[in-house]
Amino acid sequence: MAKKKMTVLDFKKYKEEGRKFAYVTAYDYTIASIVDESDVEVILVGDSLGMIMLGYKTTVGVTLDDMIHHIRPVVKGAPNTFVAGDMPFGSYQESPEQAIRSACRILAETNCDCVKLEGGVEMAPTIKRMVDVGIPVMGHIGMTPQSATSFGGFKVQGGTPESALKLIKDAKTLEEAGVFSIVLECVPSVVAKAVSEAVSVPILGIGAGPDVDCQVLVLQDLLDMYGDFKPKFVKHFAHIRAEMVKGLNLFHEETVTGAFPTPEYSFNKQVEIPPLDD
Repeated sequence: MAKKKMTVLDFKKYKEEGRKFAYVTAYDYTIASIVDESDVEVILVGDSLGMIMLGYKTTVGVTLDDMIHHIRPVVKGAPNTFVAGDMPFGSYQESPEQAIRSACRILAETNCDCVKLEGGVEMAPTIKRMVDVGIPVMGHIGMTPQSATSFGGFKVQGGTPESALKLIKDAKTLEEAGVFSIVLECVPSVVAKAVSEAVSVPILGIGAGPDVDCQVLVLQDLLDMYGDFKPKFVKHFAHIRAEMVKGLNLFHEETVTGAFPTPEYSFNKQVEIPPLDD
């Protein structure tokens, strides 16, 4: 029996009921279809695809067309899973009008369930305009990868009383602007707990400790597929990269030794081949 797909309204309902849920990334049809078979409720097609899929050093080079290209097959592959589409750098910062145009393109061309964008108090007016015209928006505060260079790279945020209070203010302002949920990335657990208690919308934590409403991880990280580095907050729940390399090496070995393919993996119909003309 297929799982029941979450709706935007379910996010707040889950928080009210104290029901936790899980959230992973996917960037293509095959991975999305695997997530769809699992119990995981939410997929993010994140601009992290720049690093995971395209080999970029940061997310900044990802375009709106890149996002649409990857979100569309994920939606097709995961019909029973809520799919959020990331708004990439440069697609919403200019003005509320630009943000609305970009979000409408994502929703119309991919049929995903919502858009996600980064920023706190400074983005609240834009988010309110988006929500007012019917766009479901997921917020993102804390360590925001698109602006990571402006605060010295990928570092924990909210580590001082002042910055912790700013995160709480950011979350409350985003809630007032109309977001239905907020990703909170790379903050101390005690701060994440305070943020979660300050708002009625669910806090989706990645590197934010246990006292949030949902846990988020990049799928390639949690399955140990992405070999470049392992963030502190990532637990490997399987070791798929090693298994893939093992399988590839076995394929190579059986190919060069002639052990593959056996008759079992060959078409064995007998065909009479006429002699070739000289």
